[in-house]
Amino acid sequence: MALQVWDTLRESILSYTGLSPASFFTVLALLWAVYYVFSSLFVSPTTDHHHQPRGMEEMQPLPPPVQLGEITEEELKGYDGSDPKKPLLMAIKAQIYDVSQSRMFYGPGGPYALFAGKDASRALAKMSFEEKDLTGDISGLGPFELEALQDWEYKFMSKYVKVGTIKTPGSTSEEAKEVESDNKPAEDGPSEVPSENTPAETVETPSVIDAEK
Repeated sequence: MALQVWDTLRESILSYTGLSPASFFTVLALLWAVYYVFSSLFVSPTTDHHHQPRGMEEMQPLPPPVQLGEITEEELKGYDGSDPKKPLLMAIKAQIYDVSQSRMFYGPGGPYALFAGKDASRALAKMSFEEKDLTGDISGLGPFELEALQDWEYKFMSKYVKVGTIKTPGSTSEEAKEVESDNKPAEDGPSEVPSENTPAETVETPSVIDAEK
């Protein structure tokens, strides 16, 4: 059986290539050696070594989100991704979320980079990329736009960590007024009423005899 297979293979090689089996396998070995030499020239170990640290840097875990509390819109602009040491933040309806894990979308060069460092509620509701819509003002939006904004908010709540809120103008002054009103004593409070134990002042009235004198 094996001899029949070998005879068939030898006849096929001879009829298709015109070479003997020994010459045919020698040519194959030479072609493989040439391919290996040229492939090693184009893919060198040094290039793999240079690419390895970059891949390792991309796979490094992100630091845990840092809670910022209440900050202003101007302070939020500092987290637009321009500083790689800072987290990448974005706000919806005055709620700030850490979107650092989606830096390829919201970071510099990403398709939604203009939303980073801002409250983009109106732009997300309208699916707008215009500068005038990069605001948290959602007044005048229609029901479909508000529904779209709600979907975005649910998405951010389920995927990203909330790290703070945007301080609204005048909130600090109103809180100060409330504290001041609480600490201020009541002006129209009840007047002091002498207790039963307080001795009444005695007023000496001149008697009739003294008057006659």
